[in-house]
Amino acid sequence: MISMEFTYGAYRDLLALLDRQGYQVATYHDWQAYPRCVILRHDIDNSPEQALALARVEREMGVRSTYFVLLRSEFYNVAARRCLETLGQIQALGHELGLHFDEKAYPEAGIEETAAHILRERDMLSALLETPVTSVSMHRPSQATLDADLQIPGMINSYGQTFFHDFKYLSDSRRRWREPVEEIVASGRYDRLHILTHAFWYHQQEEPIEVTVRRFISSANQERYRQMEENITDLASIMGGGASL
Repeated sequence: MISMEFTYGAYRDLLALLDRQGYQVATYHDWQAYPRCVILRHDIDNSPEQALALARVEREMGVRSTYFVLLRSEFYNVAARRCLETLGQIQALGHELGLHFDEKAYPEAGIEETAAHILRERDMLSALLETPVTSVSMHRPSQATLDADLQIPGMINSYGQTFFHDFKYLSDSRRRWREPVEEIVASGRYDRLHILTHAFWYHQQEEPIEVTVRRFISSANQERYRQMEENITDLASIMGGGASL
């Protein structure tokens, strides 16, 4: 079994294959209108910038998808101007933004409390984006949360039973497809597909996972320098004449 490459070219090929097999790209809101459809989902775990790059690929291919924003991310600040601009560009390309909810941020919460926390984060994200947020995906959900089939007022739960029982679910979590996504699409066996990809892993050329991770870690130095440069006059001279770290 040959795994799909983590490149923009391979992703374009996947979208083209879906089209040839007669799948209508749908959203969590309108999928019932199509007898044969696919929902494309992306969890923004690490980098809104890389999410934007994949969103542009999808726009080129004439499809729309849903990007889930991790409000409590340790890697990006949703309230920061640049981040909001990036997310706004994703929206401007025709995509939806949803809430990526991390239940581990609330270790003592039961199911009812979890639903309340989701609604609270939804309101916060909606205020930041200045647009309604109506869908949620879970970040590394526990089995208890999956089994609960959370019903959240005014929101669609992408981990609800509908999207796991009535759809064939395919995911590239941790940069590994558990099943041969291209073969499954080509087979035409399923009328409804639910495909999760993480833009963080996709690039122009295929590269080992450790290269991607190391570059992301190293990029934090450049990001911190840029932020300091915006707040400290003549930072380069203070740092000994270097343009950056």
